[in-house]
Amino acid sequence: MPGADDVARAELLALRERGLLRSLEPLRSPPGAEVELRPGERLINFSSNDYLGLAADPRIAQALADGARAWGSGAGASRLVSGDFLPQHELEQELARFEGSEAAVLFGSGYAANCGILPALAGPEDLILSDALNHASIIDGCRLSRARVEVVPHLDFGAVERLLRTPARRKLVVTDAVFSMDGDRAPLAELAAVCARTDAILVVDEAHATGVIGPHGAGLCAEQGVSVDLRMGTLSKSFGIAGAYVASSRAVCELLVNRARPLIFSTALPPALACAALTALPILAGP
Repeated sequence: MPGADDVARAELLALRERGLLRSLEPLRSPPGAEVELRPGERLINFSSNDYLGLAADPRIAQALADGARAWGSGAGASRLVSGDFLPQHELEQELARFEGSEAAVLFGSGYAANCGILPALAGPEDLILSDALNHASIIDGCRLSRARVEVVPHLDFGAVERLLRTPARRKLVVTDAVFSMDGDRAPLAELAAVCARTDAILVVDEAHATGVIGPHGAGLCAEQGVSVDLRMGTLSKSFGIAGAYVASSRAVCELLVNRARPLIFSTALPPALACAALTALPILAGP
């Protein structure tokens, strides 16, 4: 019977033979438009999600340092145990104002958020329609929900409308706002209209739109004037920090606190990071 090491070696060999083997190469410089990969080798960075260059902004670094001095380096527990701190609540209130929603709730990452949102809203009796080019975190959230999942051809809101005729207890449509690899935009106005006609829930991942699209960087929904049930935004891209949030109604956010397993069973976002995000938000949103 092969052990874990034997299995790993065989799998790695198969990946190498297919040209798919990945490895990690640490940068030798802070994030920025130019980075140093090897001593003396400066490269222009076209692969970062740090869209506004805030990851190395001294104002945010200072806020993070001040937050760590005031609140410590970690949260120490899940928010439902003893990892809940005032800076997290202050950030949620400011994010809700930024998004124009009733409430917001923080997650440790965008991946964790998407893996928590969909299972909290859907189950085996329900239907989820997911765009074919949605992010891996959405795909995994769909799988974890145990709902019936229909993968819709990319940007095909006509297919969404047809599939929403399928009987189900609840129906959800989930899409990226801006698709991470292709850069194209979801037809949110059309999707919102279809969902309104069919009483379907519309979930939009604004990770690659927040900070760079829409009034004050509020995302594609804001740019198109579209109201949706739930938006996920990340703090790890335009904000230049780490973490994520959901903006929605107060009831939906309260449900996530009670049902989203990545939130319930993970140590909370450090309060110092919330302090940093509170400094980043007005910089990102502008006057």
